[in-house]
Amino acid sequence: MLSFIIRRLLILPLLLLAVTILIFSMLSMLTPYERASLYVQDIPKRQGAMEGIIKKYGLDDPVPVQYWRWMTGTKNETTGEIEGGILRGNLGWSKTGKGTVWEVIGRRLPATAELALWTALPMVGIGIYLGIVSAVNHNKLIDQVLRVFSIVGWSIPVFVFGLLVLLFFYAKLGWFPPGRLSDWSTQIVQSSQFIRYTNMYSIDALLNGRLDIFWDALRHLVLPVLTLAYLDWAYLLRVTRSSMLDTLNQDYMTTARAKGLSERKVISRHAVPNALIPVVTVGALMLIALLNGVVITETIFNISGMGSFLAEAALSLDVVSVLGVTMFNCMILLVGNLIVDILYGVIDPRIRLQ
Repeated sequence: MLSFIIRRLLILPLLLLAVTILIFSMLSMLTPYERASLYVQDIPKRQGAMEGIIKKYGLDDPVPVQYWRWMTGTKNETTGEIEGGILRGNLGWSKTGKGTVWEVIGRRLPATAELALWTALPMVGIGIYLGIVSAVNHNKLIDQVLRVFSIVGWSIPVFVFGLLVLLFFYAKLGWFPPGRLSDWSTQIVQSSQFIRYTNMYSIDALLNGRLDIFWDALRHLVLPVLTLAYLDWAYLLRVTRSSMLDTLNQDYMTTARAKGLSERKVISRHAVPNALIPVVTVGALMLIALLNGVVITETIFNISGMGSFLAEAALSLDVVSVLGVTMFNCMILLVGNLIVDILYGVIDPRIRLQ
């Protein structure tokens, strides 16, 4: 197991390098004039202005030269200092976020992480549980009901379901508002009396002993968590049900029953552990997607997270921000895949990661 983890960690830089090549190759498909237009809001009227921008940023240089400059940075002719450079940990300056990309990620990631944290438990726990119940009661009434439940959840678009719950629970009933906090809570959180340890308001409220702010933060999280969890429940239910049905039909399940084990022990000790391998893969990728930012959900419920920032940057043609956030998301994805591979060996001892 240890040697496998070490090998995967050594491979990570090569995978990240491949990702940078892929990302930059997509950007290089634009012409120099198209890329020059990304540096200005309006096309300059003065003749030769676009050529000056192309010359200034070296947009007409060979692609390998531009890629190397993007990776290592450029030398400022005035100060002589090296500016930018992915290898130097500099993802660039975000015009949309009015700060470095890392600073914007630091401001926006806690909102997405908080949403992912409160979505993960009901999404994974309930989705897997309902899938097991559906498979154990194959073709019974509860199985039919859960299948309809999963089909509806998997078929309905995210923005439709999100708008429906927002319309009913907020516009009509006024129970669960959008955003992250109410105005009175925001004033307290931004004051010097409130210590922001993680910038995840629900967690920080508990650490500060402010249960009123904690409940207010939870009240704002109900609708986005419900939107994400229900749609992911539906998919996890289907995956778990399919995997469980395949496992229940295996010969070793018949052998376990023949030994006199109760049905509960047969399912909990033999069926569930063997059926969880594909479920772990799907569930982990869903969690990684949550951490990367859920664009539609964050936009609908006015949550200033990674997803909404990426959407703002794309609409503003802020290529530096888009590339920087994409690199960050790729790092999360690669590390997440490593954790999933390790979990395989924990869940199923038959898998030997040598």
